[in-house]
Amino acid sequence: MTKTSIIYPPKLKLLIKFIRYNLKIVFGNKFVYFLGAALIFYLLITSISLFAADTVSVHGVYFQLMFPAFLLIFFPTTYGIQNDEDARILEILFGIPNYRYKIWLVRLLMSFFMVFWFIFLMTNLSGILLINVPVFEMTMRLMVPVGLFGMLGFFFSTVVKNGNGTAVIVVIIGLVVWLLTEFLEASAWNVFLNPFDIPSGMSETVWVSIVKKHIRTWLIVASVAGLWGLLNLQRRERFIK
Repeated sequence: MTKTSIIYPPKLKLLIKFIRYNLKIVFGNKFVYFLGAALIFYLLITSISLFAADTVSVHGVYFQLMFPAFLLIFFPTTYGIQNDEDARILEILFGIPNYRYKIWLVRLLMSFFMVFWFIFLMTNLSGILLINVPVFEMTMRLMVPVGLFGMLGFFFSTVVKNGNGTAVIVVIIGLVVWLLTEFLEASAWNVFLNPFDIPSGMSETVWVSIVKKHIRTWLIVASVAGLWGLLNLQRRERFIK
């Protein structure tokens, strides 16, 4: 028997090559270390929860998944421009008018798409090993802070133009936001608000309203940061020296 190969239309074949190439750029090099760190951290926390005497809760699983999710989105958004420079294609991208916006927009979408499925798989695993959780809902809720810090990483990478420098800034912002969590608590302005942890004494209607405001607010901030980063790419001379 002879093997039959699938024949793709020229445009589809070009699109597949384009996606594969950009996936190598976005998730290449050091991404494997961030992926490994995220999986190790997740497995460690899950193992501790399995053998802990305390009862595992749904809101506890949400917090357990948050840090691995941040690690997954950290590299592709923070080191994107540096990866292009290392791959020696930065000059090519900026040499084609308006092409760079499409490239980085597609890369951002691919990054969030891939991270979404990584989180979805970890959430499913937590549902099997720890406690029954609303898998899809929890994944979507986690994408709010993940989307915010991912877009902030992209924005600052267009300002600093260096992956390591951007990483320092994003980490500092994350620490400051984490310290403010204690003061903001159940406020919609709390970036790390846990939608599955309803405060005692608060009605469910009020809590749903706070969660909706939280999602709407930080998605708007993330969108503004992303658009601002794309606008910064207009300044070609800042990147090409």
